[in-house]
Amino acid sequence: MPGPPGRAADGMAARAWRLKQPSALPGFGPALGYTLIYLTLIVLLPLAALVLRAAGIGWSGFVAIAADPRVAAALRTSFGTAFAAAGVASAFGLLTAWVLTRYRFPGRRLVDAAVDLPFALPTAVAGIALASLYAPNGWIGSLLAPLGIRIAFTPLGIFVALVFVALPFTVRTLQPLIGEIDRELEEAAATLGASRARTVLSVLLPPLLPGLLTGFVLAFARALGEYGSVIFVAGNLPFVSEIAPLLVIIKLEEYDYEGATAVATVMLLAAFAALLVINLLEAYARRRLGFG
Repeated sequence: MPGPPGRAADGMAARAWRLKQPSALPGFGPALGYTLIYLTLIVLLPLAALVLRAAGIGWSGFVAIAADPRVAAALRTSFGTAFAAAGVASAFGLLTAWVLTRYRFPGRRLVDAAVDLPFALPTAVAGIALASLYAPNGWIGSLLAPLGIRIAFTPLGIFVALVFVALPFTVRTLQPLIGEIDRELEEAAATLGASRARTVLSVLLPPLLPGLLTGFVLAFARALGEYGSVIFVAGNLPFVSEIAPLLVIIKLEEYDYEGATAVATVMLLAAFAALLVINLLEAYARRRLGFG
């Protein structure tokens, strides 16, 4: 049965008041419409056009291109080095973010600004700089050459370039979270007799784990699509140091649009699956640990 007229009127007035709250942003309807239009025009339509173009090849043609040994090798190189680079960037990004947030030292602001250099630096410039440093006659490469270690023009060079471009994503993701951790929690753990390792594992890492996974996702996505800095330091040898984005460019230059579309679609689907799994793990960590 309907409630008392007075209570219903109060409920309608409360809902009307919520809808009329002043806000700098437009209402829910216009904001949702703009969001859907933006996503459709900028994200969904280009991706749909790519998938439809790949579908025009036919399933057998698509499988034949995706199963080509050169394509498979390029995909393994891209995904393997991107995953490894994201892991290393997450570990060192956590350490860098902790130092920049918790400690005060001369030149800290300069170091903090230098973290953003990969964002602002053109990727070609980064690639040339890395190749100059790690080439056999470069500053660092000449020191490693007598030890039999080659970085430039090998898959290891790809890894170094991807860590370079991915590191800022983990640092900037973790810095605000580290700043929110109360120092009294560390002091309480020390008072209760916890060792430094126990304090890090039980007190500090749990609230940082969701952000660490987020930084890993961002670093992985950035490294997977990196092109400019890699081609200068990788050597670009088929079956050795050729990445999938470069193979797409090569096929386009050869007017093999079907092949380029197929490789791009395989990369899109594989990247979506990898990011979906990582995001599910992140959501699970947030629910499990009670953060978010």
